Amino acid sequence: MMEHGKDASQRAELRERIIMTSTEAFTSKGIKCITMDDIAAALGISKRTLYEVFADKETLLKESILKIQQDRDKYLQEVYEHSSNVLEVILAVFQKSIEIFHKTNKRFFEDIKKYPKVYAMMQDRRDSDSEKTMFFFKSGVEQGIFRSDVNFAIVNLLVREQFDVLLNTDICSEYPFIEVYESIMFTYIRGISTEKGAKVLEDFIQEYRKNRIGHIND
Repeated sequence: MMEHGKDASQRAELRERIIMTSTEAFTSKGIKCITMDDIAAALGISKRTLYEVFADKETLLKESILKIQQDRDKYLQEVYEHSSNVLEVILAVFQKSIEIFHKTNKRFFEDIKKYPKVYAMMQDRRDSDSEKTMFFFKSGVEQGIFRSDVNFAIVNLLVREQFDVLLNTDICSEYPFIEVYESIMFTYIRGISTEKGAKVLEDFIQEYRKNRIGHIND
């Protein structure tokens, strides 16, 4: 019985290692150029062992995406529990997104569309995230952070469309990604914020840019 439990534990540990390794490979280099052979070699295991855990590359990719989403949900929950208003949550998530996008190769977003089941799962999740965003907007109005005369459904849709443009055009070959991303985020937050919300945003921007410059100089 103990041996069986040990085997299950080892298999779970191996599964976790495979997901972590593949997630790093997919996001840093793109999906198409990474093979199951590459992942097996990186882990020092046989391809047969890899296929015993994951039937194919798309199944492994799906689990990698789910892991990214779970980590993001956990981070969001922690931030939400320690924040005093929803704008602090949105800005913390923005900062986290910057870190993630910096580590993610643009090819990853291009390649994901070639895996219909995984892409559909991501689109479903995106719709779910939109519902959460609408909840944050409404909470922000109640907290006096966001204006009450804004149609947040339209704002949410416009922001989504702008991020699609960001990922599907060559704008980042002309301007640094971080500047484009900031322009989208800060411009739309300024537009929906009350005076109270604008103060929270400006304090954040000052601290954020100071830290960013310090990081660049290190």
